[in-house]
Amino acid sequence: MRLRPLTALLTLLSALIISMASPAGEIRIGLTEALTGPASQYGTPIHNGFILAQEEINAKGGISGNKIVLIEEDERGKKEEAINVYKKLIFQDKVLMIFGPTLSNSMFAAGPVANAAHVVAFGTSNTASGITDIGPYVFRSSPMEADVVPVTLKAAIKHLNIHKVGIIYGNDDAFTKSGYDVFKQALEDQHIPVVDTETYSKGDVDFKAQLTKLKAADPDVIICPCLSEEGSNILLQARALGIKLSFIGGNGFNSPKLVEIAKTAAEGTIVGSPWFDGNPSVQNQHFIAAYRKKFGTDPNQFSAQGYDALFILAEALKKVKLMGNLEQDRQALRDALPDVQIDGATGKFAFRPAPPHNGKPGGYDANQTPFVYIVKNGKFVLLK
Repeated sequence: MRLRPLTALLTLLSALIISMASPAGEIRIGLTEALTGPASQYGTPIHNGFILAQEEINAKGGISGNKIVLIEEDERGKKEEAINVYKKLIFQDKVLMIFGPTLSNSMFAAGPVANAAHVVAFGTSNTASGITDIGPYVFRSSPMEADVVPVTLKAAIKHLNIHKVGIIYGNDDAFTKSGYDVFKQALEDQHIPVVDTETYSKGDVDFKAQLTKLKAADPDVIICPCLSEEGSNILLQARALGIKLSFIGGNGFNSPKLVEIAKTAAEGTIVGSPWFDGNPSVQNQHFIAAYRKKFGTDPNQFSAQGYDALFILAEALKKVKLMGNLEQDRQALRDALPDVQIDGATGKFAFRPAPPHNGKPGGYDANQTPFVYIVKNGKFVLLK
């Protein structure tokens, strides 16, 4: 039976569209990070880590001969933009899964879009509590603050002989609020009283009033679960007010920008991290050398986590037979990811399931042991 000309044309166009959407020999992966705006200090190193890993994986034949193609979008560190980008990547670009966005605030906004569409959303820098409560399609390779903060605090208490603390944090941001909650609980668990708590709003640049109150409360240290841009200003203004105390930061302090902006004001700052550049493992030293060669600068925690994340995906894809049916392939990847274990730049990595939330299954968190740093002579060094 011969097809009518119009029917034949439509059939041909349909085939071409499918071919364009998913070219043979390619595995299309979404990557959305903050490449512009304040959060780009995290997003750009993450992007670099992914690009390096993509080149290495594809140079070795990709996955069963299929090249990994990263479809990247700039979400600018904004919740609304993250939602729009997720919709584009899922429904228009038809990617297999999505890495990012950069900030926890953005993942809380965009993650439900992926979870509802049964597409894996994989955060590499989201550490706020509750991220994986979004649902079973939400993963992260970034250890949450609830895992890192108690270890950091315990090391700081021993190093500085802490008996009482003051706290300053942003109370209108998911990451900083979550960091405060975790620090507060860890302090209670370790029987350290809080003599004063001060707050600020996102976008504030003057912290002198809050710091003056903290100084008057006479703490042994100041805890600052802040992003590094605000944290840098807080450190500078604290020193200008004659506050010589050490600061303890959350994951937002894990950025070279902190020392770059605050300079000597950052001396003595303590922070936890899942990555240590001095880790002598073959995987880490290869990563550092390759990163320096390609980008002409040193990597940081965020680039290491981006790098490892693509290798986590590659390991999962080795166990998945992609059938060309996007819905089935997305589900097959989701089912393969939880069992992945690698030894990467950040060390040994595995997932652990998040507990059910409101009677519904959660996603998967990182299961890693953090390192603890202190800033000495303008550099992050391992606290011993």
